[in-house]
Amino acid sequence: MIKIYTDTSYLTQEFRKIIFPVLLDIHFTKSTLALENFQIIEKIENADVVIVPVAINFFFKHKRRQELNRFIDKALALNKKVWVYAAGDFGITFRKDVTVFRLGGFQSKLSKNEQIMPLFVSDPYTYILDNDWSFIDKTEKPTIGFVGNANGSFSKKTKEFLIFLKLNLKRLLDKSIGDYQFFFSSSSVRYSVLKSLEKSKAIVCNFIYRNSYRGGAQTETEIKQSTKEFFQNIERNLYTICIRGAGNFSVRLYETLIMGRIPIVIHSDAKLPLENEIIWKNHAVLAHKNNVIDSVLTFHNSLSNEELIAIQKSNRDLMLTQFLRVNYFHKIHQLENEL
Repeated sequence: MIKIYTDTSYLTQEFRKIIFPVLLDIHFTKSTLALENFQIIEKIENADVVIVPVAINFFFKHKRRQELNRFIDKALALNKKVWVYAAGDFGITFRKDVTVFRLGGFQSKLSKNEQIMPLFVSDPYTYILDNDWSFIDKTEKPTIGFVGNANGSFSKKTKEFLIFLKLNLKRLLDKSIGDYQFFFSSSSVRYSVLKSLEKSKAIVCNFIYRNSYRGGAQTETEIKQSTKEFFQNIERNLYTICIRGAGNFSVRLYETLIMGRIPIVIHSDAKLPLENEIIWKNHAVLAHKNNVIDSVLTFHNSLSNEELIAIQKSNRDLMLTQFLRVNYFHKIHQLENEL
C-alpha cells in the first residue's frame, strides 16, 4: 500500500478536470484497484509520496507559485518524494527536485526528473465499437491506415503559423503557460508523409484526409460517427501512421496500441513512456519521415504471421495493464524506490 499525502482541499468537483491523474481513481471514482494500492493519509510525515493535487499550470496561471513552492519545500525538507503534473500540449519545465509528469516534450531537453505519461485512453470496444477485438493476419503487402487532419495547402500552413504566433505573443505577455516550441505544421507534415506513402506499390494505404479536427463534426451524432470511422480505420489496418500534433507527442499512438494494432511512430525527438522498461521497437515501427516505407517493409517482412499476431496482442495488453492509470503510477513508485 502506497501512502499518499496531498492537499485534500483541492479534491472537489471544481478541480476535477485538472486533478493529478491517479487521484481521480483514488478519490473520485474510488476504483477497487486504486484503493488496493494507494491510500491518502492525513500526516505528511508518514507519506511515501507527496502529490501536488492539481496541475501546476493552475498555480502559474493564478499567480500562486508561492503556495506551490511552500507545499513542495515542506515535503522536500522531510526528504519525501514529490510528484507534480504539468498539463497541456506543451508541458512546463519545472526546476525543483520533484518528479514532473507531462504528456510530451523533447528528449534532448528533458531532465532525468521528467516522466512522459501515457494518454490513459478508454477502450473503444467498450463505448463505440459494437464487435469484439480480434487480430489481423499478415498480408503480403502491409496495410497502413490514417484518419485525421492532413492538409498540404499554403492557407492551412499559414493558419497554423498565425496560431503559433498568437500563442507565443500570449506567452511573452505572460498570458499563456507552457514551454516554448519551434513552429511545427503538423497538418502539412502529415500530408507530406501520407502522399509519399501513397506513391509506393509495396504497401496498401487506407487514408481518410480531414481538414479539421473530427472532420468538423458538431452534433453528437456527427461526433459519434467520426469517432467510429476513426477507430474502424485503425481496426481494419495492421499499421497506423502516428505523427505528433501541436505538442511533441501523439495521442494516436495510444489509440493504436489499445486497438491492438501496430503504430508507425515518426521521429520528432519525442520521448516515449517508460523507455528504460519497455522495448518500444517490439511494439511499434520507429521511423524517420524520410524512410517510412523502408522501415515498415523491413519490420513487416522480418516477422511471421504468428509474430505479428503476438505483437498485436502485446500492444493491446500494454494499454490495458501497464498503461492503466493506477498501474502506471504504481510502477513509477516502484522504479523510484529502486534508485
